[in-house]
Amino acid sequence: MEAEAETEQVDHLFSLPVDADQKATEFRLFLIAPPHMLAFHLAWFSLFSNFFSTFSIPPLLAVIQDDLNLTDTDTGRAGAPAFLGSIFSRIAMGPICDLVGPRIAIATLSLITAPVILSTSLISSPHSFIAIRFLTGFSLANFVANQFWMSCMFSSCVVGLANGFSAGWANMGSGVTQLVMPLIYTLIMSFNVPSSTAWRLAFIVPAVFQAVTALLVLAFGQDVPSGSYRSLKKVNIGKESLCNVFCHGAKNYRAWILALTYGFCFGVEMTTDNIIAEYFYDRFDVNIQVAGIIAGSFGMANFFSRPSGGLVSDRMGRRFGMRGRLWGLWVTQTVAGLLCLLLGRVNSLWGSILVMCAFSVFVQAASGLTFGVVPFVSKRSLGVVSGITGSGGTVGAVITQLLLFSGSKFSKQTGISLMGIMMIVCTLPVSLIYFPQWGGMFCGPSYGSDDHLNGPENDETNHYRLLQ
Repeated sequence: MEAEAETEQVDHLFSLPVDADQKATEFRLFLIAPPHMLAFHLAWFSLFSNFFSTFSIPPLLAVIQDDLNLTDTDTGRAGAPAFLGSIFSRIAMGPICDLVGPRIAIATLSLITAPVILSTSLISSPHSFIAIRFLTGFSLANFVANQFWMSCMFSSCVVGLANGFSAGWANMGSGVTQLVMPLIYTLIMSFNVPSSTAWRLAFIVPAVFQAVTALLVLAFGQDVPSGSYRSLKKVNIGKESLCNVFCHGAKNYRAWILALTYGFCFGVEMTTDNIIAEYFYDRFDVNIQVAGIIAGSFGMANFFSRPSGGLVSDRMGRRFGMRGRLWGLWVTQTVAGLLCLLLGRVNSLWGSILVMCAFSVFVQAASGLTFGVVPFVSKRSLGVVSGITGSGGTVGAVITQLLLFSGSKFSKQTGISLMGIMMIVCTLPVSLIYFPQWGGMFCGPSYGSDDHLNGPENDETNHYRLLQ
């Protein structure tokens, strides 16, 4: 009775109903009330600016390539460093979030990398081009802090949906930049500015945008519902060292399987963002604006596709427990792999556009489904697990970019098909994930259903008990 009275009293402090940890048990997309929904909107909007900045180069790549006399090999080699820069930064971001909280982590990284985006206007050689692409990729580590922040704010019954919308709407930045950057470039050209100057001036926009969103996070953000991340940290892990928290997360095999899976859904998505405009520009002879619109539609699908993955994960979790979450992930990503394979085999413009749109929906939904599982791996090392999984996405992007799209070993259409085959194969290890409390794809839980500490996932009294 006392616990119920305390919960009711806490509910009055927030605009959304909350659980015992003050995490919201409802997700109201168009509400901006603090702290839960305001944190959501700040999280996706700031990460949106990071994606917008990081992928602001590809839509103008044809112009930059001509101005700097870059070869196809130069641009291909620069694609991998764009992702390579965020691998270690994503791994580091997890423990940093565990240490200082997501708000400070997001704002600091965005403010540090904004000048790098601005420096894109200064590149003059293939080496400086590759260096800038490497450094801009660091800002994508904010994805880890984004997902960590949502897991701090929302209970397990809606965390998949919150993660899906937050990352999905943020990922739209990679699509919006495909549409907007050519328009900015064209607008500047309309004032009789030379092409070699116009594309350089265009990069002022993403740099300023990223810095502004970082300041908004600092000014209005709140790490946890109680407001103080440091006090929450003391309650949860006491004086436990950061090294112990990191080791605990790094030794969890589920984190590494999810990193592999994420590498071949989100990683493939990032590689596609990097090459799809150039692919349509070269293969079907469309102009740079049309290529940007087509490529933009791929990223823009994140508006609904990744959130749909989070929603499916939560629905499957409520109905079938962890088994439903895992099966949903495997089926969705396998279908995405088949569509990717088909995309490289279609020879018509409109056929390729249709297959690309279907592929975008499934590959982005698979990312949402992956992070529908992540919060259940380890509450104690949530930031570390998020970092490992998130870095897996960039590792997958680097691997596919280097193996399939750097140099002239494969044509782009062949590379796309081979990427689909890699997706299908690398999704199979999902079947090895097993939770003693909830089971896996083929096995039920090893604990009895009457064990009050390890009840099934859809037991309301144990709805957010994570693997310790």
